Amino acid sequence: MTHDIAELDPQEFPPTLREVMLRPRWIGMLVLCLAVAAIFAWLLQWQLVRAIDTDPLPEGATEQVLPIDEVVSPADYLPGPLVGQQVDVAGTWSPNDFLVVTDRINDGDDGFWVTGRFVTEAGSSLAVAIGWTPDREQADQAARALGDAVTGDTVALTGRVIPDEGPRPATGDDPFEITRMSPAAMLAQWADVEGDVYRVFLASSDPTGQIDDTGLETISSPAPAEDSSVNWLNLFYALEWAVFAAFSFYLWYRLAKDAWERELEELAGVDPDEID
Repeated sequence: MTHDIAELDPQEFPPTLREVMLRPRWIGMLVLCLAVAAIFAWLLQWQLVRAIDTDPLPEGATEQVLPIDEVVSPADYLPGPLVGQQVDVAGTWSPNDFLVVTDRINDGDDGFWVTGRFVTEAGSSLAVAIGWTPDREQADQAARALGDAVTGDTVALTGRVIPDEGPRPATGDDPFEITRMSPAAMLAQWADVEGDVYRVFLASSDPTGQIDDTGLETISSPAPAEDSSVNWLNLFYALEWAVFAAFSFYLWYRLAKDAWERELEELAGVDPDEID
């Protein structure tokens, strides 16, 4: 005897995986996965834009001397491509703020930097590394000589702008010893500072500070190496977001398939919880 297909129990016909995936519950899950994948795709694009520099600085751009105000403003961080940029700045020296920084390497030799606070024409304070010497006594003498020679006349300096090295507590017997070229640390020892303070410092190309013959040597500050136009770390992050986006779809597929397989097992009379 034959039966009309419409008279058969629907349970005799197990659903296909496609039919399970087209149920409202799993369609809703797919829409949620699409929204999550869209967020991941946006993050991927955001990382790619930063991974590939489409407008790199031309070769040798850091050797073109620019006014400091065109490169960095007081209290601002120095953009990565402009680290080591040659700049010029005009202003006056503060006579009481010449300090010695220890642990300075110059062409492989250990020594000291003599530094000063330079007040720009706009009234902002800029830490300047003036010159290097291998002898601490000579560094102290040069710092005193520079302070005595200040006349208040406007002078012009040229050098490279370099980011703050960050303060570090003194490790020796002198609690006022400065071992890092850090305007933030020097600010505590400068006197009567008014106006803004630059986060960067200037490595001067003139070891005299255009004041007097200090006997200091020029600080070795070669041109920065040309950076690659590809930021591999950002590229790696972009790849991660692509993997996350793909995984969201795989997770939806895996959950839907698990639900389908569980339904088949229940139709077959097998308790899924008893299956190892």
